[in-house]
Amino acid sequence: MDKLISPHGSSNIIELLLQGNELEEEIKEARKLLKIPITSREMGDLIMMGIGAYTPLKGFMGYDDWKSVCADMSLVSMNGLFWPIPITISVDKETASKIKIGDKIALFYEEQTNIVATLKVEEKYSYDKSYECLEVFKTTDQEHPGVKMVMEQGNINLGGKVKAIFQLNLPTEFSDIFYKPNDTRKIFAERGWKTVATYQTRNPMHRSQEYIAKVALEVSDGLYIQQLIGKYKPGDIPADITFKCINALMENYFVKEKVLHACFPLEMRYAGPREALLHAIIRQNYGATHIIIGRDYAGVGNYYSPFEAQDSFDELRDGALLCKPLKVDWTFYCYRCQGMASMKTCPHSREDRLLLSGTMLRKALTEGQTIPSEFSRPEVLSILREYYSGLDNSNPKA
Repeated sequence: MDKLISPHGSSNIIELLLQGNELEEEIKEARKLLKIPITSREMGDLIMMGIGAYTPLKGFMGYDDWKSVCADMSLVSMNGLFWPIPITISVDKETASKIKIGDKIALFYEEQTNIVATLKVEEKYSYDKSYECLEVFKTTDQEHPGVKMVMEQGNINLGGKVKAIFQLNLPTEFSDIFYKPNDTRKIFAERGWKTVATYQTRNPMHRSQEYIAKVALEVSDGLYIQQLIGKYKPGDIPADITFKCINALMENYFVKEKVLHACFPLEMRYAGPREALLHAIIRQNYGATHIIIGRDYAGVGNYYSPFEAQDSFDELRDGALLCKPLKVDWTFYCYRCQGMASMKTCPHSREDRLLLSGTMLRKALTEGQTIPSEFSRPEVLSILREYYSGLDNSNPKA
């Protein structure tokens, strides 16, 4: 374990999820406290703090940290430690009026009986939503899903330390592959992995993604595939279908001992460059030395240039991040090269390349069109065809 990359800003992983008697006592106390609902985004952040993926954070940010993270991606409370996105919890003004500094409150998700944490309120403060959006997302356009998320938050943020008491009731296939950072660090150490590349996906991996992952594996001891299972956008392929597709790919086209597949219950913010940097912190905490950053990483629409997320790593001050990017260009199958290639390696024209987006793939599968074998492995296509054939096209689930 001591040969692995250090956690971000700490000598050890900081888990806020209580265990044993401490957990039982906190649950009893939480039932008596003022209960505050939290959003799916806030729940995702709480999970990350609970399992140690947001090390060294110990709670939701106060005003000075919120402002500093927005302005220059640093934490005032931790001597300027690098952090790219505010981790906050908000309430409306009416709810805020019921809370005093020093109060301890209970946080619940979806149902009041589902208490997931307690928060010792050290600050409550108003904040400029537009300012946060401009700094983090580079836009205030509410068509941007991350901006919409922030603008719909309460007008008052609460800052303070949390004690996590949630239980993750994941479907069996995901509970079997859910790892905390301390879990993966142990696995990496047992496998002798010192350099670990991570690949994040919400969708099934097709030939181009497989190619990228294998290129990363060529220069690493192991590959850690993290499948997002947080809240999805309409049109996304369901997590259980993606799970089956990735498993089929690993079973047939990867050296099993060199790959670890895991789920990752975090909601996307679509913050492009800043989200790529946040994900690098998370991967570092999991024990990974490298994060694969491809075209349009964590982007949406045309809010960011195709390789802006890659460029963001070059602008960091020295020592801000230990986890380094593996920058990958747009990849595709080239008929003249007779294999997978990228803009960096293929000299041929667009007409020689198979360029097929996820949106086009979903449309083709929905309409029963033929998918070129060069785009996706047959095992993956079989799973996707079965899924799309079962959809009611007049009211699609994906």
